[in-house]
Amino acid sequence: MSTLAWIALGSLAAWLWLLLGQGFFWRTDQRLPRRTAPDSWPSVVIVVPARDEAAVLPESLPSLLRQSYPGEAEVVLVDDGSKDGTGDLARKLAEQYAGLPLTVTSPGEPEPGWTGKLWALRHGIELARTRRPEYLLLTDADIAHEPDSLCELVAAAKTQGLDLVSQMARLRVATGWERLVVPAFVYFFAQLYPFRWINKERAWATAAAGGCVLLRTDTAQRASIPDSVRQSVIDDVAVARAVRRAGGRVWLGLAERVDSVRPYPRFADLWRMVSRCAYAQLRHSPLLLAGTVAGLAVVYLAPPFAVYVAVRADAPGDAVAGWVGLLAWAVMAGTYIPMLRYYRQTLWLAPLLPFTALLYLLMTVDSAVQHYRGRGAAWKGRTYARPEAAPDR
Repeated sequence: MSTLAWIALGSLAAWLWLLLGQGFFWRTDQRLPRRTAPDSWPSVVIVVPARDEAAVLPESLPSLLRQSYPGEAEVVLVDDGSKDGTGDLARKLAEQYAGLPLTVTSPGEPEPGWTGKLWALRHGIELARTRRPEYLLLTDADIAHEPDSLCELVAAAKTQGLDLVSQMARLRVATGWERLVVPAFVYFFAQLYPFRWINKERAWATAAAGGCVLLRTDTAQRASIPDSVRQSVIDDVAVARAVRRAGGRVWLGLAERVDSVRPYPRFADLWRMVSRCAYAQLRHSPLLLAGTVAGLAVVYLAPPFAVYVAVRADAPGDAVAGWVGLLAWAVMAGTYIPMLRYYRQTLWLAPLLPFTALLYLLMTVDSAVQHYRGRGAAWKGRTYARPEAAPDR
């Protein structure tokens, strides 16, 4: 066989392994179990870190204020140096929508060594602990919740004995670029962190989705959250690891009642979303970067290339490589279909997954380039120095 045929065969072998041996990552069945009401509803403080979020608050904050929760609950919004009137808008919305009580607070300028929203979370969690709640709901300012969302999260945590319950919010898919990139973002995340593995008591992987995390307060204190993860660019995964190290149980699944309302109208917005933390996911390792690029090329790009070589008219084709590549491409597309259905997208996007993977490959390389240019990680216009050794590594 030709070299290309062997590469295509390697890609097919990889896809058969991913299909059957990677925790059935491609299935979308990890959802919150049917609600069973606990004996008593514990107290909850909802902590919302917000920096320049006036554009999305009218859609997200009322959904928190209107939670139909039988127990004691309140909302703490941490206005992290916003310049667009986020704090004032939050107060107006609380007056307009009668519901859970709202406290708006500000943490001041961050101390050295704190990244992203973690400085705001620290301030909000410290304030929340003065209320002595049993649980904290950490949710981003762009996340909208159905009225029973908090009930579902708490019921799952209480009845299943979980210390951290996290849901991957359903991201917005309105524009063409969002349809192409967003479902693949969740697909790749699940491939890297198979939800079934995470949800086992003796887990093989650990992760969370930072937009919606219900966390037992005493477990957070035992795990020193957020101080123990203060340098983490990928803070949600770091929080889950800290909880696991502290002996807590973690659950992660796809959301049915939690949606992100943040738009990504331009391709550049999606590019920044991915490249902001892609190289941090690789632990800022050139070796892991090279392996990732090679792996994406073999697993995602080789099958369509082998098919192209087999059918091109200007030279004799490689039939073996073509048929093997076509089969690998078909398995690849088949594993993507459940995620497209979850996002209610056309299944014709499934064969385009190699092109989307190429975009993610380029985003990852760009993330590394930005890192070595000394620009560090950025969040809401705030740039941080290159991290040396984050505590979750």
